[in-house]
Amino acid sequence: MPKKGGKIADVAKESQAQCKRPKLDTAGSPSVLSFESPDSLFRSLISPIEEEVFFREYWEQKPLLVQRNDALVAAYYQSLFQLAHLKELCSQGLCYGRDLNVCRCVNGKKKVLNKEGRVNYMQLKKDFDQKKATIQFHQPQRFKEELWKIQEKLECYFGSLVGSNVYITPQGSQGLPPHYDDVEVFILQLEGEKHWRLYKPTVPLAREYNVEPEDRIGSPTHEFILKPGDLLYFPRGTIHQADTPQGISYSTHVTISTYQNNSWGDFLLDAIPGLVFDAAKEDVALRRSIPRQLLMQVDTADCPKKLSSLLRRLADSLENSRDLRSSDMKKDFIMHRLPPCLGCDSDPLTPGGKLPKIDSKIRLQFRDHAIITVEPDQENAVSIRSPPCMAGVGSGSHNRRETHMMGTEDDTASEDGLTQQTHGLRFPLSYLDALKQIWSSSTVNVKELNLTSDEEKENLALSLWTECLIEVL
Repeated sequence: MPKKGGKIADVAKESQAQCKRPKLDTAGSPSVLSFESPDSLFRSLISPIEEEVFFREYWEQKPLLVQRNDALVAAYYQSLFQLAHLKELCSQGLCYGRDLNVCRCVNGKKKVLNKEGRVNYMQLKKDFDQKKATIQFHQPQRFKEELWKIQEKLECYFGSLVGSNVYITPQGSQGLPPHYDDVEVFILQLEGEKHWRLYKPTVPLAREYNVEPEDRIGSPTHEFILKPGDLLYFPRGTIHQADTPQGISYSTHVTISTYQNNSWGDFLLDAIPGLVFDAAKEDVALRRSIPRQLLMQVDTADCPKKLSSLLRRLADSLENSRDLRSSDMKKDFIMHRLPPCLGCDSDPLTPGGKLPKIDSKIRLQFRDHAIITVEPDQENAVSIRSPPCMAGVGSGSHNRRETHMMGTEDDTASEDGLTQQTHGLRFPLSYLDALKQIWSSSTVNVKELNLTSDEEKENLALSLWTECLIEVL
């Protein structure tokens, strides 16, 4: 679709005049979102900003405001979620707290106005109209397929869980006090208008949510109005607050968030156990006993020097390591990500077509959903986590859209329980190179797989085929 005239604003320049609408530059308006691939989806989401420009100049650095003034984009955004959709959803048994909150900012604090149990639409609308309460709807991708499509593609793009909340705020009201979040935030304005104020972070790239008092945050660095079709991005730690102006009946926007606990620090904490496990097999220094009664001592002043020495040995070991062992971060992502959104008319994820033979040519299916993990155990095993089944179509034992990002009982399951719920295959570590061949090639011949015997090659292909991970060409 040809691009039409539009506007874009960089809202992060500190030299910008405070409390004024950002100066805009003329640029092309985006096309409708593209779902051809995760890359194309993200590019169309932030268009007309180029992908490389976004990550070089904005990601984790400063906010970005895209004001589009495009009727087609505005109409598409409005289709994602509307206030009118709540009436039907309430009939499906929504519950206060779990599915939505009713809240309002009063004297700089969040006041929750939830009732008990199931949500009654007439009562909800009464609180909205009379108490000027904001409706905070949790994880709407569980109910709206278009948001499912967007967030599933974004999870593939970022390699991180992607959640969302819808906020519906009546005129002259504000739902939340000034605060910052521990996630990267993308705001899509769906209905009405929202008045935003952004402030300089007190904790850049914050690791937790926190409310900031008005007397601490100072004057806003940026202030603007979002209209339907507009997009706002800001990094975690950015202090913000928003209200619906007088004269606008209400505002609806969706907040799409990602990269929670996904920093180098988190990865380091997660990768160290597996690294120590492997290094201790080869390095006797890591297998020596700690001093007697060390755990009983109050003063452990001698420990930092010893640990510093061991960490240097560990760093040397890491430089020579081919593969890091699987981490809890990866398992958490596999267990809780959205299933593929393949449409209501798609067949279940069951094997079909020709069986793979030694002379077959194969290619990987669901490349963005299947993940290889190397397990840190004594069996030296490599596991393949297959794509979760489509919600409502395939097996209920696979990932389910209905529980995405909802903190279900699965989170407290035992390690054995997690293993049973995670759908996939397990192979000896000697299969790793062959699996990497399949993952890195557009197509590959079974007989050319890097395994010692034709029987192993054919069995590997057959195992992957039964999990719908490959197709035979």
